Amino acid sequence: MSDGAITLPLDDTGAPASARRRIPEAAVAAGLVAALGLLLVLIIALPLGALLVKSVEGPDGRFAGLANFRTYFATSALVDALANSLLVASLAVAVVVPLAFGYAYALTRTAMPFKGLFLAAALLPIFAPSLLSGIALTYILGNQGFLRGLLFGHSVYGPIGIVIAECLYAFPHALLILTTALALADGRLYEAAAAMGTSRLRTFATVTLPGARYGLVSAGFVVFTLVVTDFGIPKVIGGQYSVLATDAYRQVVGQQNFPMGAVVGLLMLVPAVLAFAVDRVVQRRQSALLSARSVPYEPLPRRLRDRLSLLFAVAVAGVVVGTYGVAVWASFIRYWPYNLALTLDHYDFAATDADGWQPYRTSLAMAGTVAVIGTVVVFAGAYLIEKLKVFPAGRMLAQLLAMLPLAVPGLVLGLGYVFFFNAPWNPLDVLYGSLALLAVNTLAHYYTVAHVTATTALKQIDPEFEAVSASLKVPFWRTFTRVSLPICLPTVLELAVYLFVNAMTTVSAVIFLYGPDTKLASIAIVHMDEAGTTASAAAMASVIMATALAARLGAALIGWGVVARLQRWRRREA
Repeated sequence: MSDGAITLPLDDTGAPASARRRIPEAAVAAGLVAALGLLLVLIIALPLGALLVKSVEGPDGRFAGLANFRTYFATSALVDALANSLLVASLAVAVVVPLAFGYAYALTRTAMPFKGLFLAAALLPIFAPSLLSGIALTYILGNQGFLRGLLFGHSVYGPIGIVIAECLYAFPHALLILTTALALADGRLYEAAAAMGTSRLRTFATVTLPGARYGLVSAGFVVFTLVVTDFGIPKVIGGQYSVLATDAYRQVVGQQNFPMGAVVGLLMLVPAVLAFAVDRVVQRRQSALLSARSVPYEPLPRRLRDRLSLLFAVAVAGVVVGTYGVAVWASFIRYWPYNLALTLDHYDFAATDADGWQPYRTSLAMAGTVAVIGTVVVFAGAYLIEKLKVFPAGRMLAQLLAMLPLAVPGLVLGLGYVFFFNAPWNPLDVLYGSLALLAVNTLAHYYTVAHVTATTALKQIDPEFEAVSASLKVPFWRTFTRVSLPICLPTVLELAVYLFVNAMTTVSAVIFLYGPDTKLASIAIVHMDEAGTTASAAAMASVIMATALAARLGAALIGWGVVARLQRWRRREA
C-alpha cells in the first residue's frame, strides 16, 4: 500500500496467516498448563481430599460425620500424644532458634576464620535420614552410652531423646533461613550508629534484631513444623512416649483403623497449616533490607568477638559432627561397647535383613527417577506458570497447588496416598506399592521448594526474551530450550541434587506406600532398629549419608564446569 502500511497475507478464511500460525502455539501452551494443573490435582489435591473423606467415614465405610473426632478427643491416650507433640516441638524451637541465630551471626556478622568449613559442618544433618540422630544418641546417651551420666539417671528413650535428636535434625534448616536473613544488611545503619556513639549492645538490639525478626519468625515456624510432623526420630528413640506421627503409624499399620489414622493425619496438618499461614502473613509485611543506595555490611575484625564466635562455632559444629560421627563409628564396631574392634560385618545387610542391599539399590533407583523426571516437571512447570501469559485461570490453579505441599507434612501426604491410590474404585490402584508411586509421592512432597527455586531463577531472566521471541514468531518451546534452560542450568542442577538427596533420606512420606519389592533404604533402617540390630541400621544410614554427600560434591564440581562454560559463552556473545 502507498501509505507504508504492512499487509498480512490472508488464508482462505480471511484471517492473517501469522495469526493462523499463532493459534496452534497458544493452544499447545494452554494445553500444557492444563496438563500441569491436572497432574498437580492428581498427585496433591485428590490424595488430600481422600484423607478428608476418610476422616468422616465409619469402620463400615459409611458417613460418620464428626464421630471419629469426638472419639479421638474422648480418648485420653490420643489427646496426650497431641499434647506431647506440641510440647516437644515448642522445646525444640526454644533451643534451636537461639543456637541457629548465634551460629548464623558468627558466619555473617563476624570476621572469624573458616566460615565455609563451619557452614558445611552445620549442614551435615540435611544429608542423613532423621533417624540417624536418634540412632547416634542411643550410642551416646543410651543404656550403654559413654555419656549417659549427663542425664543424671534419666532415660534418653522418651521426650529427652526426642528433643535432643530433633534439635540436631532441625538445626540446619533454621540456620539456612537465619543466615539468609542476616546476610542482607545496610552497612550505613551500622556506620551511623557508630558515629552517634551507640553502644554495640544497643546497636544489636535496635538494628540487627529488627532486621532479622522475620527470619526468626520463619525459622521458628519451620522448626516447629518439622518436629511436629517427623516420624523417624520418635520411632527410633521415643520409647513409650507417643506423639502424633507415631500415633498415625500405629492406627494405620498396627490397628488397621484407617478412619482414626485419617483423623490423626488431619490434626497433624493443623499446626503445619497454621504455621504456614502465619509465616506467609509475616513475609508479606517484610520490607526490603537493601535499597539501590545501600552499602553492603562488611564486619570489621574484632579480636574478642571473633574469638568468642569461633569458640561458639567450634562447640556447636563439634556437637553436630561428633554426634553423627559416633553413629558412623559405631557402624564399624563389632559389639558396642564391649568389643570395640573394627569390622565390616554390619554392612553385610543380608545377615540382618532378608533383602540385604536391595533396599539401597531401590532407593538409588527411586531417587534417580525423582531427580531426573522431577526436575523436568518442576522446571518446565515453573516456566509455564511464570513465563507464558496464556490460560490465566489454569496458571493460577497450578501455582496454588504447587505451593500447597509446603504446608502438608510428609506423613499426612503419605496417608492421603494410601486412601486415594489404594481405593478399590480407583483404576490407579495398580500403582500402589510400586516404585513409580513412591517416586510420585516423593516429588509431590518436595515440590514446593523446588518450584520456588525454579521460579526465582526464571524471574531473574528479562521478560524481553519472551517478548522478542513472540515478535519474531519464535515458538515458546524454542525460547525455552535455547535461552531459559541454558541460562538456568546451574539452578536445574541444584533442583536435581535437592530432589535426589531428599528422596534418599525421606522416611515419613513413604512409610505407608512401599511394597515387598520396593522397600527403601530408609524403611530398612526402621525395620533394623525395630529388630534390635542398631549397628546395621547405623550402617545403612551412613551409606545413605555418604551417597547424598557424594551427590552434593559431584553436583558442585559439575556446576563449576557449567558456570565456566556459560561465562565463556557470554564472553563470546559479547
